Amino acid sequence: MTKKIMIVDDDPAITKYLDALFTDNGYETCVADDGKKAMDVFKENAPDLITLDLEMPEEWGPRFFRKISKIAGFHTPVIVISGLSGRKYSIPKAEAFFPKPFDADELLKAVKNVLTG
Repeated sequence: MTKKIMIVDDDPAITKYLDALFTDNGYETCVADDGKKAMDVFKENAPDLITLDLEMPEEWGPRFFRKISKIAGFHTPVIVISGLSGRKYSIPKAEAFFPKPFDADELLKAVKNVLTG
């Protein structure tokens, strides 16, 4: 079964790039352009992995993460991709953290490691 990756980022260039990167490598994707919309996308798609930006309009990534963490049975891994420097703004339970700009090969390697367990 094809794994689904949810991309949460407010930068259309980043979401378009990640969408192409992941689909070209055999993954399905779904996209949300802010943390507020991300909740609906998450509930509708039940992704296997989330890539999450930290700083976005409407609702930041950490707040979205806190909300989904409260959902019973939540266990979806998260990889943070952010322009904010320093891990102090990161998601504490994130599988990996990639600063923007990021290396696509390193990101794909992390995604594969997380999804194949």
